[in-house]
Amino acid sequence: MKTESVRYDADGLQMIGHFAYDENDSKKRPAVLVFPEAFGLGDHAKTRAERIAAELGYVAMACDLHGEQKVIGEIEQVMALLQPLRTEAAKVRARTVNALKALTARPQVDVSRVAAIGFCFGGTMTYELALTGADIKAAVGFHSGLQVTSPGDATQIKAKVLALLGADDPSIPAESREAFGKMLSGGGVDWQITVYGGVVHSFTNEKADRLGRADFARYDAKADARSWKQMSDLFKEALA
Repeated sequence: MKTESVRYDADGLQMIGHFAYDENDSKKRPAVLVFPEAFGLGDHAKTRAERIAAELGYVAMACDLHGEQKVIGEIEQVMALLQPLRTEAAKVRARTVNALKALTARPQVDVSRVAAIGFCFGGTMTYELALTGADIKAAVGFHSGLQVTSPGDATQIKAKVLALLGADDPSIPAESREAFGKMLSGGGVDWQITVYGGVVHSFTNEKADRLGRADFARYDAKADARSWKQMSDLFKEALA
């Protein structure tokens, strides 16, 4: 497997994506965008992109969030940077749509079979991309926020939507899950929500415990494995 940096512009920022593929496979393959957690494009998202390429035989690109692959360590700074993306559709859409364009420009990509996944705020970005009407076959969010900028655009969604959530995640209460499902149903979307009992936020990130807030963010090996399998199973259906 080979990895390359992919440069592209989005929302006035110089982005650097992390592209992973099998260089010994000459045919065009399904492709997956991987949107990172709120802190930016770090090892977690990069490793997941590489895993998609190695295990599933697709190509994948982990997308930049803050430009130049910056990873922000201070939560207060991260929240300030995310605020415009939570409220201004044009800003978040620029970062998602331009990442998609950068991925589909790669010669290894079968543009008719593209999906997107994301973790934490990256999952929200996945849903924002789907709301643009982008030609993606699946949009998968892991422990992702469910509040989007343009819920009225749900009728534009072409992707199958899968949300994988912790039942005890304090940032995504049951009311949010219910509202998200109603939005998708109103748009005629093929959607699923899976809720893992006893699981909180960031359950796919083995370093989540370093935050020292086990009641909020905590790695869960079972939920990590189960959610990855659900994603893989959906891809077998949507990217066939």
